[in-house]
Amino acid sequence: MSDLIAAESLLVLLQTKPNVANKEGARDLGLVNGNVEFKNVNFSYDPRQTIIKDLSISAKPGDTIALVGTTGAGKSTILKLLLRFYDVSSGQIEIDGHDICDVTPSSLREVLGVVPQDPLLFNASVIENLRYARPSATDEEIFAACRAAAIHDKILSFADRYDTQVGEQGVKQSRGELQRIVIARVFLKDSPIFIDEPMSAVDTNTESDIQTALDVLKRRRTTFVTAHRLSTIVGADQILVVEKGSIMERGNTPGAFGQGGKVLKSLD
Repeated sequence: MSDLIAAESLLVLLQTKPNVANKEGARDLGLVNGNVEFKNVNFSYDPRQTIIKDLSISAKPGDTIALVGTTGAGKSTILKLLLRFYDVSSGQIEIDGHDICDVTPSSLREVLGVVPQDPLLFNASVIENLRYARPSATDEEIFAACRAAAIHDKILSFADRYDTQVGEQGVKQSRGELQRIVIARVFLKDSPIFIDEPMSAVDTNTESDIQTALDVLKRRRTTFVTAHRLSTIVGADQILVVEKGSIMERGNTPGAFGQGGKVLKSLD
C-alpha cells in the first residue's frame, strides 16, 4: 500500500503546474561565490495586495542574514522568492550579478542548500537518503558530512548502520536525529548559499548539538535564517526586522534595537 501511495503522490507532483517556468533563453547559473542582492523587490500573490514591499538586502559569502518578525510578516515569502518558488512582481533578486529570473530554476536550486523546519526522510536506507543530495558522492564523503552534522556515531548504532531502512517503514528517528540527517545532506551538497528555517521543538541539549552543526555549516556560506529564538540571531551579520512585507529595522546585534524593540518582542 505504501508503494501505491508513493506512486500516487509522485503522479500528483508531476502533474502539478509549476509556479515558475524556464524563461525563453534561460541559462544555467553555474558556479557562484554566493553574493545575493534583493533590489527593490515587490511581490504579491494577488495583484490587489502587495505582500513584499520595496525589499532590498545585500549579502556576501560568509554573511548570516537573520529575518525576524511575527508570523505572517513575510519572512518565509522572502525565502520562497530566493528559491524562486514564485517570481517577483517587480525588482530583481541577483546571485553574483545574475538575475535569478534569467536562469533555469533547477540550476538555481543547485546552489541553494535548505534545512527545512519539518525534515522528512524517504522510505529508503540512511545512505540512500543522504546520497539524494549528491548522487555522485562517495561513501567517505557521506561519512564526513555526517561527522560534520554530529550524526555519524548515532547512525553507526543503528542495526544495519548506514544501510538501515528509515522513513515511514523503517527505524524511527527523534526530531533531533532527523534534523541532523538533513543537515548532513546540506553539508554533502556543499552549496554556497544556505537557508535555515527555524527547527521544530527539540530538547535543549539536542538544540545545542544542532546549533553547533549549523554554525559549522554557515562558515564561508551566505546564510539566510528565519529566527524565532534569541540564540539564533546572536552573531548574525545583519538582523532585519520584517513587518507587513517590509524591513522596518536593521542592526547587527540584538541590543541595537533596545529592550522594547520589535526584535525581542518577536522572539521566544
